[in-house]
Amino acid sequence: MSHPLRVAVIGAGVAGLAVARELCREGLDVVVFEKSHHLGGTWRYDQRIDSDPVGSDPNREVVHTSLYRSLRTNLPRQLMGFLDYPFPDRPDGDSRTFPGHEEVLWFLNKFADEFGLLGLIRFGWEVVRVERVAGRRDSWVVESRTCDSVLSREIVGAVVVCSGHFTQPRVPTIPGMEKWPGYQIHSHNYRVPEPFRDQVVVVIGFASSATDISIEIATVAKEVHIATRSPDVKAVKLANHDNMWQHKMVKCVSEDRLVAFDDGSSVYADVILYCTGYKHQYPFLETNGIVTIEDNRVGPLYKHVFPPALAPWLSFIGIPEKDIIFQMTELQCKWVARVLSGKVLLPTEKEMMAYVEEYYQQIEKDGFPRHMTHYLHFKEVGYCNWLAAEVGLLPREPWREEMYLESIKPLLLGTLENYRDQWDDAHWNAIIKDASLTQK
Repeated sequence: MSHPLRVAVIGAGVAGLAVARELCREGLDVVVFEKSHHLGGTWRYDQRIDSDPVGSDPNREVVHTSLYRSLRTNLPRQLMGFLDYPFPDRPDGDSRTFPGHEEVLWFLNKFADEFGLLGLIRFGWEVVRVERVAGRRDSWVVESRTCDSVLSREIVGAVVVCSGHFTQPRVPTIPGMEKWPGYQIHSHNYRVPEPFRDQVVVVIGFASSATDISIEIATVAKEVHIATRSPDVKAVKLANHDNMWQHKMVKCVSEDRLVAFDDGSSVYADVILYCTGYKHQYPFLETNGIVTIEDNRVGPLYKHVFPPALAPWLSFIGIPEKDIIFQMTELQCKWVARVLSGKVLLPTEKEMMAYVEEYYQQIEKDGFPRHMTHYLHFKEVGYCNWLAAEVGLLPREPWREEMYLESIKPLLLGTLENYRDQWDDAHWNAIIKDASLTQK
């Protein structure tokens, strides 16, 4: 009797927990490596920050999470659960439609308990090297260590990378920054507003975190100036805020603390806070150049998951952005698990590479920059329904897509402030109820 395939999962956040469940459902032998002593990945709040607040020092002490204390979800709770395991209300918890991060961590712990995942996780073990055994495609060396440098080495049949991509800050190059004397920090290391009291702060970025953080900092700061790449922005004071201004992108800075913007305005600032996103990185992964990262494009990856030359024995879960992330992740996990169990077949390596090359060409033709390769709602409408079909499931209910589009509308329109508390719960509850009755 043959032994089940042993699969190493790297990370015990949303993706790691979800894929561990699916791999177990397929009868595979699963071990999950988690560097910290807790599950939840970025959803576990930690008041500590990196020793380098901008993240440019490769030898800095790194804190995995990017949560700030006041963070709430930017999708409604109906979209925060898995398709077959909805996000529940916690007794005496945060019942808001867009709850605080504590509710998400509670949900993940409940999920892990219910499906018996805790026993699969090696807490406190950091993966430091993953490499193919010479001459084999289905045999991988996984080396890991504890915080007190105890080393372990083992051979597995497949590796699923679920280490997340909200830890390594992505910071733009700004002329003059090497001489600018003010304080710089990336949103990865923002936790609370108090350190910015009475400061003049320039926030670079205008997505959800930039808006949340700017408004929160403005309650204690002297001034907050938001710089964005949006082409329609003018240098104006924001309505309903006495100490907030909006500008085009930062043009340059100088050693007298001056920050100049592309719209011709300028300000003397104490702090520059980057809300400019994150870089993908997998320092433990050695593939002899088969998998590379160029301007946040991880590739080549067939359908954002499998490197054609190493499939199916190496896969990545959770790389795509701009979708209903928990549910997209769940569908990726089901696909990977069924491919590894042999129930679903992949195309040939040549066919997968042809798809990737065609996809890259389409991105370039459509005018999207390389760093948006894994943004789904701009380029791959229907991706999740394709995944669902691969694993024999029906397409996602239309109300999920409609709710997602409604929830990102404030981001696209630049009207993010207070949108969570202006959500029409009655309208959406009625739509979901009607959809449920129709299915019956």
